Amino acid sequence: MSCACGSRNEYAECCEPYIKGDARPSTAEALMRSRYTAYVREQVAYILETVHPDKRDQHDAGSIGEWSRSSQWQGLEILSTADGGAQDSEGVVEFVARFRDKSGPRRHHEVARFRKLEDRWYFYDGAPPKVQTVVRESPKVGRNDPCPCGSGNKYKKCCAKR
Repeated sequence: MSCACGSRNEYAECCEPYIKGDARPSTAEALMRSRYTAYVREQVAYILETVHPDKRDQHDAGSIGEWSRSSQWQGLEILSTADGGAQDSEGVVEFVARFRDKSGPRRHHEVARFRKLEDRWYFYDGAPPKVQTVVRESPKVGRNDPCPCGSGNKYKKCCAKR
């Protein structure tokens, strides 16, 4: 059976050794993938164990378990990673976890920070990604201006209708 983390590896060779405690993830991304798989498999103890000790009091087993059980997990997409390698002490993983709950399809987009303590990776905290502000570089086309496509028509009668 392939692993839920999206690695395309078999579960027994991918995240299962981490979740069972037989091995430790060597990178922040590997920990992120195993934590997602733990949500899919309702392994609340693993999720809590992999939270940095300084942050554990901010996490509730009941809430984690409820979210894990009440969601139909549909996939994990790693968008980017920064540091978080075997030799690093901190790392960042931006990801999207897709799931369905009673409200319908949902997505959890987060920038997660990880820290190493005594040669072991832990989830430290996470936040939504920063919103990118788009700044228009050219002047706005008015409704009665000539259409920028070059048709000779007014914008409102041409490309504004599309």
